[in-house]
Parts: sequence; structure tokens; C-alpha cells
Amino acid sequence: MQLQDIGFIIASVIIAIIVALFHYMYKAKSKKSGITLFFAFLRFLSVFLLLVLLVNPTFKKHTYYTEKPSLVIAVDNSASIQHLNQSNKAKELLAAIVNHKELQNRFKVDYYSFSDRLVDSLTTRFDQKQTNIANALEELDQIYKNTTAPIVLLTDGNQTYGKEYQFKNTTYKQQIFPIVVGDTMRITDTKIEQLNVNRYAYLKNKFPVEAILTYTGTEAVDTKFLIRSGSKVLHSQTLSLSKENSSKIITVHLPADAAGVQQFSAQLVPIKEEQNTINNLQSFAVEVIDQKTNVVLISDISHPDLGAIKNSIQHNERRSVVIKKPSKINGFDDYQLVILYQPTSNFRGVYAELLKSKKNYLTITGAKTDWSFLNGVQQNYAQERTRQSEYYLPIYNPNYTTFLTENIGFEDFPPLVGAFGETTVKAASDVLLYKRIGAIETKDPLAFTIENEGQREGVLLGEGIWRWRAHSYLASKNFDTFDDFLGKIVQYLASTKKKSRLTTSAASFYYGNASIKIKAAYFTKNYEFDRRGNLQIAVKNKKTGAVQQIPMLLKNNTYESDITNLASGDYEYTVTVQGENIAKSGVFAILDYDVEQQLLNADVTKLKQLATHTEGSAYFVDQSNQLINDLIADQRYLPVQKRRESIVSLIDWKYLLAIIILVLAIEWFIRKYKGLI
Repeated sequence: MQLQDIGFIIASVIIAIIVALFHYMYKAKSKKSGITLFFAFLRFLSVFLLLVLLVNPTFKKHTYYTEKPSLVIAVDNSASIQHLNQSNKAKELLAAIVNHKELQNRFKVDYYSFSDRLVDSLTTRFDQKQTNIANALEELDQIYKNTTAPIVLLTDGNQTYGKEYQFKNTTYKQQIFPIVVGDTMRITDTKIEQLNVNRYAYLKNKFPVEAILTYTGTEAVDTKFLIRSGSKVLHSQTLSLSKENSSKIITVHLPADAAGVQQFSAQLVPIKEEQNTINNLQSFAVEVIDQKTNVVLISDISHPDLGAIKNSIQHNERRSVVIKKPSKINGFDDYQLVILYQPTSNFRGVYAELLKSKKNYLTITGAKTDWSFLNGVQQNYAQERTRQSEYYLPIYNPNYTTFLTENIGFEDFPPLVGAFGETTVKAASDVLLYKRIGAIETKDPLAFTIENEGQREGVLLGEGIWRWRAHSYLASKNFDTFDDFLGKIVQYLASTKKKSRLTTSAASFYYGNASIKIKAAYFTKNYEFDRRGNLQIAVKNKKTGAVQQIPMLLKNNTYESDITNLASGDYEYTVTVQGENIAKSGVFAILDYDVEQQLLNADVTKLKQLATHTEGSAYFVDQSNQLINDLIADQRYLPVQKRRESIVSLIDWKYLLAIIILVLAIEWFIRKYKGLI
């Protein structure tokens, strides 16, 4: 209780005494007696309690409760559990945990399932196509980071993608108790461990196929490695494998004879003792291109950006880049795209050739750019001349609509160096990136595209793009994210097709275990992105003729449809806009490949390492009773008694109102009985 409340209560006592004495002592007409003093006491009590209610003092209330530790049950819901014939054992173990009363009384049990993502409910269909154990453990660690919550991990330990989960340098704070589901015996098996194939090849060329073949067993065996296209055998090779020579790497060069998506199958012929033959066969596909995009990069200076741009564009094998001095340019007939890097007055002939040929081009400016020349040689944009440079950070524009893009983490990218001053864009443009100077966000463009009289131009107002590519590698351990972003710019600028109100984005083929999403962008007649569109996609299986109609959902500035659950086969799709006579069609193929079916054994080694590094213990699926008894007996997971402190207001105490009513009622009845009313 606060000191101020104590003062008010003392004042209430004094006021109540004064009121009682005034009514029954000073103004009393009858002779003062014991009953008068009783009346005075009742009046004092009722007035005092009413005043206390007005003061409404607060008190601290302490309650004690027992908090049980959490026990997290995380179940691997991937198809490998079903494939290893362990689904029934997994369900039996779960039933034993759910029905064990002592365990339920000891812990607050929470159930999760996981595959490629963590789900906060228990699902035991064992039908998911990917497994990411590391991601599930990291998410559980975040959920229970401030509590005691040992994790029981029911899994075979096989992870199809994601970082390694078993090492000691992982940051899991909870103890993990893996339950090994699956056969731990090493059986005789031959397997196509991995196929390395490029997605693209060029017509009339040859493309490499690298196969990594493995053998598990003790006896020496002979087998064959075959590659087929339909029923035609393109390659056949006899192999000898043994315990000492248990792996082979084979490289085969196949001809690209026809344009389009070409499907192949690789087979390692099973040996007699082999039980699992699914992992002996893998399908793959290559898109054969009959045209190559040639890009010329023109620069009068040496700069790290040149190598970064060249490597990024050539990441797609359908594209090639040559770097030339402006004085060496004789024409652009052999190129589909021209890149101008930091133009100076030496580029005068280059611009004259661009004006003549109407080639699309990309302009990249920087600290060495001659803006006096550039402002005069073209009329699309102009830069204020200050002869000073500035560092510009990128701000992604989600309303960019010229082609489909996405934010690749521009907010974390290092700055580019560009000319200081205001940039004025005179032609109709679409801004992809805005400038940010320090913490100040501006509406000045950093990257934008222009389409004027059939000629397209892209503009990047800053040098240092090599730092962006390096940052992308540090963030994702590969260059794919940045290279794909630059590749979309190159694809748009190298194309001469007219802009369409409906565009779609889909790969030519997908593997059966991959996420399959088709995206679309829909524009108004003024080519502004239209968020009001009602888009539908019809997907047809070419073999069966079955058609699925799926609505496309708006996600940021694209419409998207997830069709991951389709069976393998050849498909064609058509995206239509309801209420508009607009449609876009395409084709894709889904190859029959399930990575979960390639797994034969539980990965006991990794699961035991995980248990050791997190101070847990590993168990096998038939050791459920031992696991439960160990958890109950573990002194690290004792219930904790806690005290909760709460502030209680006196006005919330309902009995006080009843006492006031009772006191006033007693006073009234006695006065009535004595004839004083």
C-alpha cells in the first residue's frame, strides 16, 4: 500500500469519527446510553467503509503455482519414413507417449511435425517430399529459447537439403533426444548418388552429364550404367564395383540434336541381391536452345565491375559476353544487347551506331562518366553537373511493372558510387531502384528502364556493382540470387518483343521434389500493374487430358499459383484474365524424381552426434519405455514453483460492499425497532 493511501485512510477514520459523534452525541435528543454508542459505532463503520471505497487503496497479492517443463515432440513427416516401412512403429511410439499418464503429468507436452518446414500440429501422413531437420530445430530453439524444453526428435536423420544439423558449433540451447526410425543395417545396394547436368545446351553441340555412382556391400559385383532417350540407348558402360572400389565418377557427352526440352533417364542396372531399385534410376532433362544471346560490354577503363558483369551474365550458358574498347566497335549486327560502361566522349561513334541500328542497350554510369558528353548525346535523362561523387544505397521499388522482379535484399547491399546532384528523367520510365543517401530516402532513380519508339534502354546510375555480387555470395554462399536478377534485366533488354498486358514466368521443366510455382503479371491499358485482376490458370496433362483450374493469388506485385502436387509428366498451361479477352500459354515438364525414395537407412551417426553435442541421448524406435523413464527421472526437468505478484484494488473486493449494506441495514432495523425513525 502506498504512503498516500495510508494518509487518506487516516483522514477517513477522523472524518468517520466526527460524523458519528455529530449524529449520535452532539445532535442526540435522547439520553446518551449504551445503545447510542452502538449506533455511533455503526455510523462510524459505514461512513469509514464508504470513504475507504472512495480512496480505493491497492494491495500486493502473491499467488504460488507450479510450472511444468515443456516436452517437445517433433515428428519427421517426410516420405522416407513411409518408404523405410517405419510409419507404423512411429505411430505406436507416439501413442505410447500420448497415453503415458506419468509423462503427461510431469511435462507440458507440445507436438510438432516437420518436413521442409515446421508445423505446429501433429501430422503423421509421412508423404512430404523434402526434409530440412536443421530448419525445424532452429525454429523450435527460437520458440522455446526462454524456457526449459527438451526436444524428442522422431526421425530417420536423413535430410534432403539445408545445412548440417549435427555439428557442435550449432546453437541449439535445448537438449535433443533423437529417436532413430529406420533400418540401421547396411544392405547391399548400388545407387546413382548424384547426377550433374546443366539445364541448357545449344543445338548441334554436345553437353556433359556427370554421374556419381556408389556401391554398398562386401562382394565384388559387375553392373552397367545406361543413359536412354525414350527407348533409345545413348550410352552403355560396364562397371566393376567392390568394397575397396565403392564409387565411380562417369562423365558422358551427349549430342543436342533437337531444340526444346529433351528428357533422358540414367540407370545403374540393379544387381541380383539388391532390395531397393528405385535409387538406380534417375530422370533428367536439358533445354536445347537454338539461339544464343551475345552481349558486348563497351568500356574505356578497367574496373572490377567489368568482370562481375561478364561472369554474372555468363552464369546462364545461353549468353556470352565480350568486352571491347569503344574504338574497336564496327557494328552491332552480331549482338543482341549492348552495355555501355561509364561513357565518355570516346563513345560518340558508339552512340551514333546505336541510333542507326536501334539496338537495345544498358548504360552504367559512375565517377568516371563524362556527364557533359552524356547529357548532350541522348535526350532521355540528364544529370546535374557538380563534378562531385556520392554514395547511393538502393531502395527497391515494389511497384516496378516492366518485368517480373523481386527484392533480393537490396536494403542490405553496399552503396554504389555515382555523380552528386539531381537526375532528371525526361522520357517515360519505370523506376526499379531509388536512391538512399545515408538514412535519407529519396525519389531520385538509381536504376530505371525506358522504352522509346521501340528501343529499350536500362540505366544504372552508379559503379561498384561487383560489391553487390560479392555481398549476394556472402549472404547465400552462391551468386545465383544476384545473377538471376541481372539476368532478368538482360533478358528484357535483349528481347525485341512488344510489351504485353499479361506476362507469365515458368521454368521449362521441374524435378518432382521441387516447389513448382507459376507467376504472372497483369497490367492495365496504360501498362500499370493491375491488382484488381481475377486470374485463373488451367493446367492440362498432355497424356491423360486431365485439366485443373486453379485461381492465381496476388502476392506483392505478382499473381502466383502453387502446383507442387502435380504428378510427373508433360503439361501445358493457360493463364486467363476473367472478364478480359487476354490469355497466355506455355508448357513445362515434371520429371519423376523423389529424393526421399533414394534413402535406404537411418543416419544413426548424425543423430548420435546431435544428441552428444546437445547433452541429450539417442534411442532406437523400440526403446520408447527407456526414453520415457529417462525423461521422467532426469533431474534437469523438475517442476518449478513460481510466485506471481499482482496488484489488487480494494474496490474489487465484493465482500466490502456486502459489509457496508449489512452495517446500514442493522442500524436502520434497530432504529426502527426503538422507534427512532
